[in-house]
Amino acid sequence: MLNILNKILVIIFICLTVVACNTTTVINEHKASTNIELGDKESVVLLGRRHLSQHETELDYISCVGEQLSAGEERLNVIPEQQFIDSMYPYFEASTAPMDVQKLDTLIQHPNVSKKLADYKIHYFIWIEGNTKTIDKSGAISCVGGPAGCFGFATWQDEAIYEAKIWDLKKTSVSGKIHTETQGTSFLPAVILPIPLLASVKSDACDGMAIQLKKFLN
Repeated sequence: MLNILNKILVIIFICLTVVACNTTTVINEHKASTNIELGDKESVVLLGRRHLSQHETELDYISCVGEQLSAGEERLNVIPEQQFIDSMYPYFEASTAPMDVQKLDTLIQHPNVSKKLADYKIHYFIWIEGNTKTIDKSGAISCVGGPAGCFGFATWQDEAIYEAKIWDLKKTSVSGKIHTETQGTSFLPAVILPIPLLASVKSDACDGMAIQLKKFLN
């Protein structure tokens, strides 16, 4: 009986491993301008929207997209987010950053700001807003002391929704936007020991966003 139970558990584990590795990503792109030109020596800066504390864009997501954009054959010159914010203090802090291109146009009239932007050779601002969150949970895990360990089954669904708005600094206009939405289900079966099988929702959302941004700007 114990051998049959072990075989059933192995089969369930394999099936859940396959399912847990799958995520679904939907990408929508809108170009407001067909004249997208990024020179070899020009740069982009990637910034996360954090003006709403309950919906802050995660630092690790911005770093992930930035690293992806900086790698590969079609890599871009990306100014790291924190480096840019620190060097431009206080103009791009969460409470003072321009919320639209009109405010950016006003800001770049400031001599110190315009000089710093020229030093960085920035052509495009990429503002990313969104986050990853758990939207559904079910099941439970129960653990006791001794050899019995843990037993149970839990599952949850994560959703990563992000939108990038590309601002053209030279024209002080919106060049377009990219919207990505990724969903995936994670599982936590427990037979003596919990075995987490996690869906790579945020990672896949990062990959999708970076690939689409490269296409957009190249």
